[in-house]
Amino acid sequence: MDWTELGQGVLLTIYTFALAMVCIYGFHRYVLVYLYYRHRRKAPRAPGQFEELPHVTVQLPMYNEQYVAERIIEQTCRIDYPRDKFQIQVLDDSTDETVEIAAAAVKKAQAEGFDIEFIHRDNRVGYKAGALENGLKTAKGEFVAIFDADFVPGASIIKDAIDYFTDEQVCAVQTRWEHINRTDSLLTQSQAIYLDGHFAIEHVARNRSGRFMCFNGTAGIWRKIAITDAGGWLHDTLTEDMDLSFRAQIRGWKFVFLPELTTPAELPPEMNAFKAQQFRWTKGGAQTAMKMLPKVLLSKAPLKAKVEAFFQLTCFSVHFYVLILVTLLFPAMWIRALPLEEGSTARAIFDMAVFTLATVSASVFYISSQYELFRDWRSVLKYLPFLMALGIGICLSNTKALLEAIFGKRSEFVRTPKYGAGTAMYHTHKKAAEAARKPKRHILPYVEMAYGLYMAACAVASLMSVRSAMAAPFMIIFAVGFFYVSILSIQGHRAKVAHPVPAREES
Repeated sequence: MDWTELGQGVLLTIYTFALAMVCIYGFHRYVLVYLYYRHRRKAPRAPGQFEELPHVTVQLPMYNEQYVAERIIEQTCRIDYPRDKFQIQVLDDSTDETVEIAAAAVKKAQAEGFDIEFIHRDNRVGYKAGALENGLKTAKGEFVAIFDADFVPGASIIKDAIDYFTDEQVCAVQTRWEHINRTDSLLTQSQAIYLDGHFAIEHVARNRSGRFMCFNGTAGIWRKIAITDAGGWLHDTLTEDMDLSFRAQIRGWKFVFLPELTTPAELPPEMNAFKAQQFRWTKGGAQTAMKMLPKVLLSKAPLKAKVEAFFQLTCFSVHFYVLILVTLLFPAMWIRALPLEEGSTARAIFDMAVFTLATVSASVFYISSQYELFRDWRSVLKYLPFLMALGIGICLSNTKALLEAIFGKRSEFVRTPKYGAGTAMYHTHKKAAEAARKPKRHILPYVEMAYGLYMAACAVASLMSVRSAMAAPFMIIFAVGFFYVSILSIQGHRAKVAHPVPAREES
């Protein structure tokens, strides 16, 4: 047996498989863009109007949100809705001064005549899902609106959305997130573009084409009996919103997404906060996939809904496939263990197909979202290389999240810090948090740094060959992504916020 040929064969098989999977999910982006443009004019319409406005409860879950707690309570009190049909629940699990800040704001609102209650828990059982479920016990409303502490809902948001519930099959209305600190930095601008693609293209495509979509955990309204009918808020995954969404839709409930109705919120302004958020979404998405995908596939949902649910629930696996490609890049270059013969017509067609599916698809996706939202596709062009770099840079962290979900590993919950973006004290709060930190070591940023060096070496090696020189720009972009993520992570890991967050246990 020729072990060299066997090794090359194994390498070729693994590399080709990972490349094929990235291309398949890249093709799926084209499908979403196609579905968007095919169905975008099918805007939902409220089938009627309530003769008498129903009772609505607004839930404000929070945990150590001292910089934004007062603002969200005051902003909620500005919502234009009859007071005799309007209840506010402040669901506070805080362990810091947020407790006093929120309690004082609630007391002030009560003095002004609002039906508002302050519910503080010491045990944090179930975390956000547990707080929401606990609040339902005393919720008076037929409908429940949910806003995270960093969101700033508009005064008309409930009146603009409530009549869609005259369709008795509608379980939830989701609004589109806007971004208060979009232009704060290159990182926040990139996050805004990522989320714009999710809301402007994905949500519209899925919702208006009759496929399943997900509640985003905040900035939306639920029919209370639909929550109960679907089994309530559960905390056996890190994405309780996605879990409940699929459970409800399997039972025949429908979603309505209103992209023109927006709710501004704060984007994580720091790399470690961004990575922690992505980690939770990736791990929670994988947990939900393992829990719900078999149920979706065995349900009576239409085939098109099942196919889209498969891609929606498994899209996080792309991080793993990308990491495989990056890791095997140099061995594949060195022994030329790539599909088809170099220089052949078939290889040229293959390379073009891979480029179109794996790279151009993301560009088309994000350019489409920016054009549809702002009628501006040129401005996003300058961000495309960095979007690719950032996506590559966090693939290690997200792969770790994916593997932890698969192997059932419990992980520490790191609260995404909010500093009150849009207020005069925003930058002051960030600086105060940085000053209150203590050094902490993490190995992952150094692994990311090593990958950056590895990609830089691959870029140099590719420039030494005419045939592989065209790949060098991509390797440079990959190297930049790993360096950017690792350097900002190391800077952030020099400290830990003064109020440490206890480990989040999963059931």
